[in-house]
Amino acid sequence: MSEDASRQTQWSPPDSGIAACALVGAALLLCAGTLSTDLPGRVLAGVAGVGMLVFAGFSWRSRPKLALTFDGLAVRGWFRTRVFTPASLTRLRVTEFRRIGRTQRMLEIETCDDQMLILSRWDLGTDPNNVLKTLLAAGYTGR
Repeated sequence: MSEDASRQTQWSPPDSGIAACALVGAALLLCAGTLSTDLPGRVLAGVAGVGMLVFAGFSWRSRPKLALTFDGLAVRGWFRTRVFTPASLTRLRVTEFRRIGRTQRMLEIETCDDQMLILSRWDLGTDPNNVLKTLLAAGYTGR
């Protein structure tokens, strides 16, 4: 792991990915309003465009998705931020599975109050294995 990666204390979706989602959403809305001539096509393109813009907006709002703070491990959602101490976590692990010919990795965080948080590469902006190594080095081992 590089020196910069070991000092990283917050993870979030990439700026360029969020901007691309917003641009695709705007393009879909533009196409729905100008290019499509049939009503079902306009409705589908309009709904997809609005969906992409909402997704981009909420992805931007929930940045950073995961952060090491002085209070604990902060996990930010669309509407609130939850902070977990090392004692409140029961398990931290990375799970792998194959999907559409690719290996997908997810960071799983289980808490004492039976909550499971699953963060993907999109949520973290990097490989979940790197995040797990940093969390383990910071003392978040689970029980």
